Amino acid sequence: MIRSLLVDTALTVGLLAVTLAATPVAGAHQPGSVPLDGVGRALIAVVILPLAVRRRRPLGALAVTAPATAAYLAAGYPYGPMLIGYVLAVYTVALRAPLRRAALAAGLAALALAVHALWSLGASPGWSGLLPTSAWTIVPFALGVTVRISREAVLRDRAAQARRQADDERLRIAQEVHDVVGHGLAAINMQAEIALHLLPKRPEQAETALAAIARTSREALDELRVTLAVVRRGADRRPAPGLDQVPALRERLAGAGVPVVVTVTGTRRDLPAAVDLAAYRVVQESLTNVLRHAGSAVTADVLIGYGDEEVTVEVIDTGSAEPAGRTGRPGAGGDARAGAGGAAGPVLSGQGIAGMRERVTALGGTFDAGPREGGGFRVYARIPAGPRR
Repeated sequence: MIRSLLVDTALTVGLLAVTLAATPVAGAHQPGSVPLDGVGRALIAVVILPLAVRRRRPLGALAVTAPATAAYLAAGYPYGPMLIGYVLAVYTVALRAPLRRAALAAGLAALALAVHALWSLGASPGWSGLLPTSAWTIVPFALGVTVRISREAVLRDRAAQARRQADDERLRIAQEVHDVVGHGLAAINMQAEIALHLLPKRPEQAETALAAIARTSREALDELRVTLAVVRRGADRRPAPGLDQVPALRERLAGAGVPVVVTVTGTRRDLPAAVDLAAYRVVQESLTNVLRHAGSAVTADVLIGYGDEEVTVEVIDTGSAEPAGRTGRPGAGGDARAGAGGAAGPVLSGQGIAGMRERVTALGGTFDAGPREGGGFRVYARIPAGPRR
């Protein structure tokens, strides 16, 4: 605000000085014009000085500038840089004032200048002077409205982009929370069922299951805190999880009663953070689905392949190939889910298999998930990782 005021003040002083110096020179080349005198100089000052507040008070500046300009021209004083002040006032009104008020003010200003075209103390242009006189108002007003519309369109685009970015960020956080909490709750649910089953007959083994529940819940809460930290400005962020954490994931699944065999092919390499995170989330969500839908009476194989320009992950389980309505396994035509124990439990759109697919395809990869012949389920993802360094 202060900077714009200083700029406008400097512009006003400079324009006033140039106008007072140049107008007599311009008048020498305009036969019939009235020589510039004290009244003319005073009118020039009244026309130009309001420009210092044209951004803060555009309508007020034009309300002073327009009558003074009309009086100056009607008196027959020579044309000169003074008209720049009037043009700037009209342009600023069109650019910054409410549009209806701006149009009304510009119309009244044009009428004031029409006095010069119809009646002048010097030369009398008459009706033929209306068109060029009107142009001093119409052209800057049209330019101001055009710039105004363009700026408003840019602001709308920026606001829409900000909303899209916010929506994308919320979706990303929702996916992260779903992956973290979903995996932890599935493991906790499985251990709780085991503990309930063992408690009457083998309480010592039930105690082991309860300890696993406590450990899993602690780990899930810790990872959830890290995930939610991204919404707090300036929060310290630990590195996002990646494929190097798959062994810890395997141990948690083993504690929940699901043996997991991890096989790595190719030479391990450093992956871009987004690729590493997406690959890990595919493994995590796939194993979580094993807990949810297949139970503990299965095994799972995780195959991680490091290529020269890509990484692949494949998760295969040995669950039953029964229809989706009995096992809760996702069918080919949807992303329905069932909780542990077979209770129906819909997942928010965009999570589960759909969420994995979005993660992979957003990075230019391919994703496939579906039942295997002979039973079980297979999830496969290939993600470009760039050339080796």
